[in-house]
Amino acid sequence: MKLVRYGPSGQEKPGLVDAQGQVRDLSGHVADVDGDLLSSPEQWARLSALDASGLPPVSGPVRYGPPVARVGKIVCVGLNYADHAAETGAAIPAEPILFLKPSSSIVGPDDTVVIPRGSVKTDWEVELGVVIGRKASYVTEAEAMDHVAGYTVVNDVSEREYQLERGGQWDKGKGCDTFSPIGPWLVSKDEVPDPQNLGLWLEVNGRRYQDGSTRTMIFPVARLVSYISEFMSLWPGDIITTGTPPGVGLGQKPPVYLKAGDTMRLGIEGLGEQRQATRAWSR
Repeated sequence: MKLVRYGPSGQEKPGLVDAQGQVRDLSGHVADVDGDLLSSPEQWARLSALDASGLPPVSGPVRYGPPVARVGKIVCVGLNYADHAAETGAAIPAEPILFLKPSSSIVGPDDTVVIPRGSVKTDWEVELGVVIGRKASYVTEAEAMDHVAGYTVVNDVSEREYQLERGGQWDKGKGCDTFSPIGPWLVSKDEVPDPQNLGLWLEVNGRRYQDGSTRTMIFPVARLVSYISEFMSLWPGDIITTGTPPGVGLGQKPPVYLKAGDTMRLGIEGLGEQRQATRAWSR
């Protein structure tokens, strides 16, 4: 099942993508795609049993919004690909590196990314997003996947100067407005039999910089859900971003960073694609 939220920003409606790629309206069946829906086995079962061909088709150009409404938090994992750690010269972490992105950074998958005022090192990172469906607190790795609703594509846009040269934690380089394009779809976990075997890629202005696989994750999805749940409760609708493969701008020789007018395209096998144009900050 591929769930979406479509329509103007702030006015999105719930939808479903059928087997032919047609967006179908779900507003007659659910209020929204959010934590309440994800945590309700009854509503989830009703959606799974729907005949998609009987749902109203959505005509015309469709703007996809973030596929989950009212995300409580985005928990991010740094340096979780062995080959990405190598390109940045970092040691392989003994435990997952965690940081948070604010919900105010979330935009739709094809919305504009704003280069922050004064930024000279805005970078890209394609990442597998894990959407939580049941509260997770002190869960074991064996239990972890029971708390996952599905997966999505995330671009963990980052300002490297703010992240690495301005003191403090990574958060200030990760949380700028528009720095978390999410979507287009929330793909239910039954359609992703092995999240540790997905290709993921990213292009800037038609040049492919990232072309990796979740096989090279240091800490797999089940480990991450379990580990994070030791330090904070994960709630339905929360999203874990699981790290990025090599090919970020910081790792180029010399480094390459985004500028106004650039275009990013990125995607993950079976989870859809994103496309963002960039623009300079303005009031």
